[in-house]
Parts: sequence; C-alpha cells; structure tokens
Amino acid sequence: MNIYDIAQKAGVSIATVSRVMNGSGKVSAQTRDRVLKIIEEENYTPNIFAQGLGQGTAHTVGILVPDIDNLYMSSALSCLENALTEAGYLCILGCSTYAASAKEAHVRMMLDKKVAALILVGSTYAGSGLSPEETDYIRQAAETVPVFLINGQVDGKDVYCATCDDRSAVLEVTKALLENGRRRILFLSDSHSFSARQKLSGYEEAHRALSLEPDPSLNLHIHNNIEETKGCLKALFPPNGPQAFDAVAAVEDGLAIGALKYAQEAGIRVPEDLEIVGYNNSRLCQCCTPELTSVDGRLSDLCRVTVENLINVLDGEDDVPALTTLPALSLRRGTTKN
Repeated sequence: MNIYDIAQKAGVSIATVSRVMNGSGKVSAQTRDRVLKIIEEENYTPNIFAQGLGQGTAHTVGILVPDIDNLYMSSALSCLENALTEAGYLCILGCSTYAASAKEAHVRMMLDKKVAALILVGSTYAGSGLSPEETDYIRQAAETVPVFLINGQVDGKDVYCATCDDRSAVLEVTKALLENGRRRILFLSDSHSFSARQKLSGYEEAHRALSLEPDPSLNLHIHNNIEETKGCLKALFPPNGPQAFDAVAAVEDGLAIGALKYAQEAGIRVPEDLEIVGYNNSRLCQCCTPELTSVDGRLSDLCRVTVENLINVLDGEDDVPALTTLPALSLRRGTTKN
C-alpha cells in the first residue's frame, strides 16, 4: 500500500493525501477524516517521498515531449525544468514520438514512475480533433494525477491546458498580407495537430472576411525541414515557371525559411515580390537574410503559467483555470513590407 493506493481508495488526489499527512488546512474535515480512517485501516506508514509531497522537497513531475530534436520542444524543456527545479520539484523526461500508441505507452510509463503530475508539451497530444477517443488516454491519466498540456486543448477533469491564440494570430497575419494586395498566399504546415488546425482556421477566416475563397492547392503539408521544404517547393513550382504564390504563411519558422531559400534560388525578391511569415519566433529567424518575420507563440509564458498552475493544483487550490489562452505577438522583420 502506497500513497497512490490511499488516494484511490479515498477518492481524492495524492496531493490531498499529502496535505492530510502534513496537517495542511486546505482540506475539509470530512475529507480529512476519510483519508485518516483509510490510513489507519491499512496501517499505512508514509515514506520519505510521500512526506515530501506536502513540503515541496520530493515532488517529481513527468514531462513528455514527442521529439527533443525540435527547437520548440527543447526550449519548452529548458523553461519547464528551470522553473520546476527552482520550485523544488524533480523532473523525469520522456520522448514519446508522434505515434498514438507510443504517446499512450509513455503516459502509462510516467504513471508507473509515480509522478505527482504530468506535463505534455505540444499540440500533438491533443490529437487531430476528429475523434474524442484520441485523447481518452489523457483523461484516464488525469484520474490518477493532474495533467497539464502546453499548446493544446483537451477537456477533462483535472486536465489543465495553456495555449496561445494561434487562430487569431494567423488571422491577423493573413489579413495584413491580404491588405498588402497579396492574393496567392501559400499556407505551409507540418501536421494536422490542434495548433496547426487553429492556424489553418485563422488563415481561412481572413480570406473569407474579404469574401475570398482560399485556394486548396496553396495549402501544403510538408515535413518541417528547411532543405526538404525548399526541395518540395522547387518540385511543385519550378523556378523557371510563373510565380505561383505571392506570400507564405507558415506554421513553423523552419518551413518559412525553406520557402525563403526557394525564393532566393528562384530569383524572387523578398519582400518586394514575395512576403513570408513564420511562426514561433525561434532563433532561426535571425539566422537568415533577410531576417524572418514571425509570430511569437509565447512559449516561455505558457511554461511559466503551466508551472504556476501545477503548483497551485498540488497545493489544493480549487480555482485553477482549466484553460489559459494567451495572445500571440507578431515580430516584423525583413521578409514582410510592414
């Protein structure tokens, strides 16, 4: 019998059991009595880890990313680990890949390690949105520990999400391109995740606001790799042919820079004849000429909010929002006119 078994039998979270054992006042008398009765019946003796849960000395948080070889994911890990370590938490890292079965298996692995909470980084964990069953594994995990999702949205008890308003950000970016007279805006994405779908929605909404219908042939799905993107565009739109698009809205900076390299090889002037906007405002933006205009998805702020919410949940706060949405910021550089 361990603290997780006690929590399950009492119908409460492990944080609540920890607060009871450490004499916290943030538990109702009825709940306290129920937990203490089970502890007595089971003759349970708390171990060092269980005792530490209420004191901030031995908390362990699981963090899952699909791929650590990704600027967004590695930046998130750095932010999260720094903030959690400063707050007295230990971190366990897992890389799940993008396969559904692997994501579910890694969540189970984290639960087996008896983490106090689980953080999932990336909208891939929120599924495609086509079926709620895709995210059942998250709701099931949240029956054991609170689950925190960064850059994705999943509804469920004890599931807490922090997202950037990607739809509005891309809507405004696309609207600005249209107002500059651009009518053939290429939309580049690398997935069908929650975030990518929100960005596509903003792109389409901006067109329809001006009674324009987006050209489906300009909605391309390409692997987020600079050289691969350049090569794909060269194959689809030969440089010696007519210019097929006059702007690019990409869901990742790498895709946008791939389009920039294509334009430079094709002799297309940027931003005079082609405007390009990336997303995430990564350090790649300042590693190209001209420097890349990009949308900042507020990743460091999403990580900060997530850690604050996690601490509050484990401390027994009952007013932690299930969804926090931050507005994005546009940083205009040399690949757009204004």
